[in-house]
Amino acid sequence: MSDVSPASSVSAGSAGRRDASPVSFFEFWPGFIFYAPVALFWLFQSIRHRSVTLPALTNPRIEAGGICGESKNDILDLCGPEARRWIAPYVGITTPAHHGGDLAMAEAAMRQAGLAYPVVAKPDMSCNGAGVRLVENDAALAAYLAEFPRATRLQIQALVPHEGEAGLFYIRDPGAARGRITSITLKYAPVVIGDGRSRIRDLIGVDARLNAVADLLLAKLGAGAARIPEAGERVRLVFVGNHCRGSTFKDGRHLITPELTDRIDRIARDIPDFHFGRFDLRYTSANALRRGEGFSIIEVNGAGSEATHIWDPQTTIREAYRAQFFHYGAAFRIGAAMRAQGVPRYGTLRLLRAWRRQKALMALYPTND
Repeated sequence: MSDVSPASSVSAGSAGRRDASPVSFFEFWPGFIFYAPVALFWLFQSIRHRSVTLPALTNPRIEAGGICGESKNDILDLCGPEARRWIAPYVGITTPAHHGGDLAMAEAAMRQAGLAYPVVAKPDMSCNGAGVRLVENDAALAAYLAEFPRATRLQIQALVPHEGEAGLFYIRDPGAARGRITSITLKYAPVVIGDGRSRIRDLIGVDARLNAVADLLLAKLGAGAARIPEAGERVRLVFVGNHCRGSTFKDGRHLITPELTDRIDRIARDIPDFHFGRFDLRYTSANALRRGEGFSIIEVNGAGSEATHIWDPQTTIREAYRAQFFHYGAAFRIGAAMRAQGVPRYGTLRLLRAWRRQKALMALYPTND
């Protein structure tokens, strides 16, 4: 990979590989089909270890270990000074029980945290980018807060301007002197470049990857799909870097170096009892990332996250399941080690309640960008 901004490599999310298949044949399978073998593997591990919720012990300072129901703010608040150096500035707030005063409260919290527009607003509890929105001014923030559920936590975070976006999966066995990076996913947002004549809809249609996910993109764009961008104008179609919303994911494991591993290991070890999860970040260049430099972490995810390089269109289904079984197997192994150290079990009903609460909240969040 060249040392350039990933999003500038091609007109859309194909990352320069026009001869490659734009979509893997299983990428958009219904979840209940793709994850059926994973569920069976989880069941096997549960019987073997005599606990269906054992992965909830992987990161005992995080609610459910990060399987579901965890707080984004609480996770980042756990971080020590070394980790905080690499985290994009943020502030957590809770919406009032009744409408009124939301904007003044939010902007006061932003000022105290040293944040200025543009910022990213996101729910404190969610997954897959639900409710995440780019907020460029006070009017946009007021509109977002007006749509947000009452008496519910959210996070306002500085917008990191780096073009590159990646997810790095990290595992450290309890008691081990050093952890390791097991996956890197490079994320390419769907982008079109205007020619001064074609509608956004038409530009999507002539790009193999974007055309393959056109239904997702056009539904999100609505009437905006009829706009004709100026010649050379770069239009990012989706803000949230999620493959199920049109972004292209590429396997970036070739970027793993001792320098990057050492940096991520130092950060992870500055989060108390953190052993298993994914760091989502934005970075300046591939070469800087290899050196363990030039990046800002925007989110830390726990046991419910996955090694997302499996969604590279060139990944085979056999490779995808191998990665899934390896990572979930590690989650059970780490959970068993933590249980042996005396960490209390996490009840099945408690996990179910956390999942139901998260699902109910996600249905109430504003639409994401």
